[in-house]
This record gives sequence, C-alpha cells and structure tokens, in this order.
Amino acid sequence: QKFLCSNCHNILKKALQTLCGHRYCSACLTWIVRNNKNAICQKCKEEDPNTLGEESLLAEERAFSDAAINKEISELRVHCVTPGCSWSGIMKDFEEHQSLCEYALIPCHTGCGHVVMRRKLADHLVNGCVNNVTVCQQCHCSSECQNSLQLVLIISSAFFCFVLFFPQQSHSTSSASKDGCCFSAVGCAFRGSKEKIQEHEKSAVGAHMLLLLQHMRHLQGSLCPKGFSPRPELSLRSAGKSICELQIPAETELDCFPASSVPGDESDLQQLVREKVISELENKLHVFENIVAVLNKEVESSNLEILAFRRQSELDQNIIRGLELKIAELHQCLMQKDAGLSSLHKSLLFSEQASYDGIFLWKITEVGRKLQDSVTGRTVSLYSPAFYTAKYGYKVCLRVYLNGDGTGKGTHMSLFFVVMKGDYDALLPWPFRHKVTFMLLDQNNREHIIDAFRPDLTSASFQRPVNEMNVASGCPLFLPLAKLQSPKHAYVREDTLFLKCIIETN
Repeated sequence: QKFLCSNCHNILKKALQTLCGHRYCSACLTWIVRNNKNAICQKCKEEDPNTLGEESLLAEERAFSDAAINKEISELRVHCVTPGCSWSGIMKDFEEHQSLCEYALIPCHTGCGHVVMRRKLADHLVNGCVNNVTVCQQCHCSSECQNSLQLVLIISSAFFCFVLFFPQQSHSTSSASKDGCCFSAVGCAFRGSKEKIQEHEKSAVGAHMLLLLQHMRHLQGSLCPKGFSPRPELSLRSAGKSICELQIPAETELDCFPASSVPGDESDLQQLVREKVISELENKLHVFENIVAVLNKEVESSNLEILAFRRQSELDQNIIRGLELKIAELHQCLMQKDAGLSSLHKSLLFSEQASYDGIFLWKITEVGRKLQDSVTGRTVSLYSPAFYTAKYGYKVCLRVYLNGDGTGKGTHMSLFFVVMKGDYDALLPWPFRHKVTFMLLDQNNREHIIDAFRPDLTSASFQRPVNEMNVASGCPLFLPLAKLQSPKHAYVREDTLFLKCIIETN
C-alpha cells in the first residue's frame, strides 16, 4: 500500500509526501490543486473526518519529494504484462522497455486506423497499410505487384519505422535487373548476388538518395518547357533539400506544369508523365511528413528523459552529501570511542599494578639505558605507579634518581617517598605519620639494601596534598653507584632491578 498513490491508487510516479504524511504522484497532486480551490487530502477524509486540520490541506509548495520511497519503487522487481513478452527487470528500467517492447500494440502512423505490434509494423506498412498502396500506371496493379512502378524501402529503428517510395524500372527493364541494384534505374552500377545486393542496399542509403535527387533534377529539366521557372519554394531542388533535412511542409502543391505553359498540342504521353511525377512527389511528401512527426515525438520524449535523469542526478548528489556528513559524524564518534578505550586501558593497567596493603614491589627494566638518560639529563627521575596503604587509605608512590639527586648526585642512587592526592583524603588523619621502609632486592637473596625513616610531621611533604602530589622526601644517599654496578652483587640482573616499599599501617 505504501507504493500506491492516494489519488489514482496506481504505483507512485515522482512521489510527493504531504504534511499529513500521505503520498501522491506529482501529476496527481498538481491536478488536484489546480481543480480544487481548497483541496483536502482524501486519505485523511477516509481515515477520520473529525481530525481534519491544516496539515490536511493540499498545496504543491507544502509537499516535498519523497526520495526514499522513489528509490524503493525504482528497485521493485516487475515484468511486462504484454502477451508474448518475457521481459522482467526493475521498475526504473520499465519505462525504457515500454518504448522498445516489440509486442506492444501501437497505431499505424500513416493514419490507416490499424493497431499492430511494434515488431510487425514494417510488414503492415508493406503488405497491409491502405495508405501505402499505390497503383501501377501501366498494369493498374497495387504496389504489391512485381511490375509496380513503386519500390518500397523500409527504414526502421528501435523507436520508429517508416516507408520510402522510389521509382523502379518499367516493365520492359525490370527483368533485366535481377542481379543489379534496384536503384540501377537512377544510376547505381552495383551488381552481385542477392545477399550482396541486400547488404549493399542497407549500407548505401545515402548514395542512393543522392542518385535519386540527381534523377529528379534530370526529370525536372526534361519535363518543364523552356523559359518556364517553377516557384522556388516548390521546385525539385527545394524538395531535395527538404528530403535531406527531413523537414517537409505540411501541404505542398507542385505547379511544374501550369496550364498556361502547356502547348495546345501536348501529347497524351507528356500528360501521363506529368501526372506520374506529381503523384510520386505527393506520396513522398506525405511519407516524410509522417517521419518528421514521429521524430518530433521521439525528440520530445528524449528531452523528458534527460530532464528526469538530471533531477535524479541532483537527488543522488544530495544523498551522497548526506552520506558524507554521516560518515564524518561516525568518524568523530569513532575517535571519541577510541579515546575512551585508551582511558579504560590505562585505568585497567593501573588497577592491575596497584597495591592496597602498603607493600609495593617496583620492577624497573632497561636499567642501563635509563641510567644513561639520567646522566645526560634526558630523564632525570622515574615515578612508580601509585599504590595505597589500604583500600581507602593514603595514595602514594616512589621516585628514584638513578644518577642521584642533591648530595648524592653523580655518586649514589637516590630514592624518595611521595604522598599523592587521593580520593579519600578528607577521611584520613593528617599529617601522614606511618614508618616507611625502602629495600633494593639482591636477586641472589644474599644482601638486600634496606633503609627506613619516620615522617617529619612538620614537613610539608607529609601534610594533606593540595596539588596532585607533595614534594618527595626520602634517602638521597640510598646506594652508592659503584655498589649498584658491582659484579659481587646481583642488584641488577638482565638489565632489571627490583625496589620494594613497606609502609607500616599498624
């Protein structure tokens, strides 16, 4: 039901959606608004007449193109219902098929009143169309007679089919040209088998038209009396030009032999030839008028298709721009998600490394490179991950100077204790007063380096933090560098050392 027009109940064509939410064909809405002063949506009337409001009023400027439903309709699977036709495809290709369907019934363009299949139009024009039948002046037979003075040339394409009539040879010469081109009477010298002649006639239409034009000029010169000049717009020269341009006047009379110019002793033969030429030209003009009418219709149809393609292209461009904006929004959202994931990853890492019992073991890797960075000043000190004295206790960390700090700079490794700003500081007693013990572990478990201190309660380092962390306090002469690197001890093994901090919380 959503694909049907609310007015004509057929498949929507160029669907428009009104403010009340119902859909109409573009042409249906235009017709309704044009023929009704205050048009009201018929669907709204049918659903609930008591709820009619301003939104139910129909106006072209209050409706908008429904690109989504148009796209769905254009992709619907359909098939041709014309008997004998097996075409199937999608809706957007159906209109093109309708103009090409060989089984479709179309009226004969000559005005004979017959309706025939498009595929049989050519046969109808040759064998059945009463408007294309001429009478042989010598044997009084129709154009179907082999001795007829008319040759029927059928030119067809996917859109139209029309018939051209050209003079053939007379009875006396028709049998002699069986192996020659049917235009040999007007100067074509081609000869060959029947198949080659058919191929030649298809490929040399332009050349045959020029030969025919020359023949018509020759007839004009031989039939018109000396001193007579036919009217320019009716001469054979202008007729030939009209044939080339396919622009034939609607009604034309040929006055090549005015009564005043015909001698009194004009023979019956001259009269017969004159009538023959006039009849032939009138038939050709009638046929070309039909051709021009068909071509004009095709041009108009092509223009409408081009306009529809342009509109569809604009709609597609709007859809593309909307999708590009959506992609940009999704990209921004993805960046935010990545930042959130990075933050969660850091939080997870911190949670894995954090300690909540006042005992923390710090593993430092790449000691040689970090010691060199400390000597050169690139990285003077290192901070450990934060740890806690209890689940909701003090938040603290360690700070180490591998090349020493203060009095131990260049000679000792300095190790300090840092009180950090925590989430539960408001509930904890201040200043920090717990004993702190440092240990550098001998990886052979022989001689650990141990140092301990009690906080100076008057020092700012152990008061409640105002910033992220207080000033570090600890042991500037924790371990001589010579002893750190001595091969007698295993403080550094595989470029790794371990520092341990114990906070007495009892």
